[in-house]
Amino acid sequence: HVQLVEAGGGLVQAGGSLRLSCAASGRIFNGYAMGWFRQGPGEEREFVAAIKWSGSSTYYAESVKGRFTISRDNAKNTVYLQMNSLKPEDTAVYYCARSNTAFSVIPTTHDLADYWGQGTQVTVSS
Repeated sequence: HVQLVEAGGGLVQAGGSLRLSCAASGRIFNGYAMGWFRQGPGEEREFVAAIKWSGSSTYYAESVKGRFTISRDNAKNTVYLQMNSLKPEDTAVYYCARSNTAFSVIPTTHDLADYWGQGTQVTVSS
Protein backbone atom coordinates (compact mmCIF):
# COMPACT_ATOMS: atom_id res chain seq x y z
CA HIS A 1 0.00 0.00 0.00
CA VAL A 2 1.49 3.30 -1.12
CA GLN A 3 1.44 6.05 1.45
CA LEU A 4 2.79 9.57 1.97
CA VAL A 5 1.94 11.12 5.33
CA GLU A 6 2.62 14.78 6.08
CA ALA A 7 2.93 16.30 9.53
CA GLY A 8 4.06 19.51 11.17
CA GLY A 9 1.52 22.04 10.00
CA GLY A 10 -0.13 24.50 12.33
CA LEU A 11 -0.79 28.11 13.20
CA VAL A 12 2.16 30.48 13.43
CA GLN A 13 2.66 34.23 13.52
CA ALA A 14 4.26 36.06 10.64
CA GLY A 15 8.02 35.81 10.88
CA GLY A 16 7.84 32.45 12.59
CA SER A 17 8.99 29.01 11.48
CA LEU A 18 7.54 25.56 10.92
CA ARG A 19 9.07 22.27 9.82
CA LEU A 20 6.96 19.92 7.75
CA SER A 21 7.75 16.28 7.34
CA CYS A 22 6.52 13.66 4.88
CA ALA A 23 7.02 10.00 5.69
CA ALA A 24 6.84 7.56 2.83
CA SER A 25 6.50 3.85 2.32
CA GLY A 26 9.98 2.59 1.55
CA ARG A 27 9.14 1.12 -1.82
CA ILE A 28 7.95 4.45 -3.16
CA PHE A 29 10.66 6.73 -1.81
CA ASN A 30 14.15 5.57 -2.62
CA GLY A 31 15.28 6.52 -6.10
CA TYR A 32 12.56 9.13 -6.60
CA ALA A 33 12.74 12.91 -6.48
CA MET A 34 10.23 14.42 -4.06
CA GLY A 35 8.40 17.70 -4.06
CA TRP A 36 6.28 19.99 -1.92
CA PHE A 37 3.28 21.82 -3.32
CA ARG A 38 0.71 24.07 -1.70
CA GLN A 39 -2.84 25.19 -2.35
CA GLY A 40 -4.27 28.31 -0.82
CA PRO A 41 -7.99 29.10 -0.50
CA GLY A 42 -9.50 29.55 -3.94
CA GLU A 43 -6.14 29.03 -5.62
CA GLU A 44 -4.58 26.38 -7.80
CA ARG A 45 -2.01 23.99 -6.42
CA GLU A 46 1.46 25.45 -6.89
CA PHE A 47 5.01 24.17 -6.72
CA VAL A 48 7.03 25.07 -3.63
CA ALA A 49 10.21 22.98 -3.61
CA ALA A 50 11.72 19.74 -4.87
CA ILE A 51 14.73 17.59 -4.15
CA LYS A 52 16.60 15.06 -6.25
CA TRP A 53 16.55 11.38 -5.25
CA SER A 54 20.11 11.66 -3.90
CA GLY A 55 19.48 14.96 -2.15
CA SER A 56 22.29 16.53 -4.16
CA SER A 57 20.11 19.14 -5.89
CA THR A 58 17.20 21.26 -4.72
CA TYR A 59 14.72 23.49 -6.54
CA TYR A 60 12.53 26.29 -5.23
CA ALA A 61 9.73 28.56 -6.31
CA GLU A 62 10.85 32.18 -6.44
CA SER A 63 8.36 33.10 -3.73
CA VAL A 64 10.07 30.89 -1.14
CA LYS A 65 13.74 31.09 -2.13
CA GLY A 66 15.93 32.05 0.79
CA ARG A 67 13.17 31.27 3.32
CA PHE A 68 12.34 27.58 2.78
CA THR A 69 14.70 24.61 2.72
CA ILE A 70 13.87 21.14 1.46
CA SER A 71 15.85 18.13 2.62
CA ARG A 72 15.51 14.37 2.80
CA ASP A 73 16.70 11.49 4.92
CA ASN A 74 16.69 8.39 2.74
CA ALA A 75 17.42 6.13 5.70
CA LYS A 76 14.15 7.32 7.28
CA ASN A 77 12.18 7.56 4.02
CA THR A 78 11.30 11.13 4.95
CA VAL A 79 11.40 14.48 3.22
CA TYR A 80 11.29 17.77 5.12
CA LEU A 81 10.39 21.37 4.44
CA GLN A 82 11.87 23.90 6.82
CA MET A 83 9.92 27.14 6.52
CA ASN A 84 11.37 30.31 8.02
CA SER A 85 10.29 33.95 7.92
CA LEU A 86 6.75 32.86 7.21
CA LYS A 87 4.33 35.34 5.68
CA PRO A 88 0.51 35.40 5.67
CA GLU A 89 0.61 34.60 1.94
CA ASP A 90 2.26 31.27 2.79
CA THR A 91 -1.06 30.15 4.28
CA ALA A 92 -2.13 27.01 2.43
CA VAL A 93 -2.51 23.27 2.60
CA TYR A 94 0.91 21.78 1.92
CA TYR A 95 1.28 18.50 0.08
CA CYS A 96 4.26 16.29 -0.52
CA ALA A 97 4.43 14.36 -3.75
CA ARG A 98 6.61 11.82 -5.48
CA SER A 99 8.06 12.11 -8.96
CA ASN A 100 6.34 9.90 -11.50
CA THR A 101 9.66 8.51 -12.79
CA ALA A 102 12.61 7.11 -10.85
CA PHE A 103 16.07 8.64 -11.26
CA SER A 104 15.01 11.32 -13.71
CA VAL A 105 11.98 13.57 -13.35
CA ILE A 106 11.99 16.39 -10.80
CA PRO A 107 8.38 17.14 -9.79
CA THR A 108 8.21 20.91 -10.33
CA THR A 109 4.68 20.77 -11.73
CA HIS A 110 1.80 18.67 -10.43
CA ASP A 111 1.60 16.56 -13.58
CA LEU A 112 5.14 15.27 -12.91
CA ALA A 113 4.05 13.70 -9.61
CA ASP A 114 2.06 10.54 -9.15
CA TYR A 115 1.64 9.88 -5.42
CA TRP A 116 0.40 12.59 -3.05
CA GLY A 117 0.00 12.94 0.67
CA GLN A 118 -3.24 14.04 2.31
CA GLY A 119 -1.94 17.53 3.04
CA THR A 120 -1.22 19.51 6.18
CA GLN A 121 -2.63 22.97 6.92
CA VAL A 122 -0.25 25.88 7.48
CA THR A 123 -1.80 29.13 8.67
CA VAL A 124 0.29 32.27 9.13
CA SER A 125 -1.32 35.11 11.03
CA SER A 126 -0.35 38.73 10.54
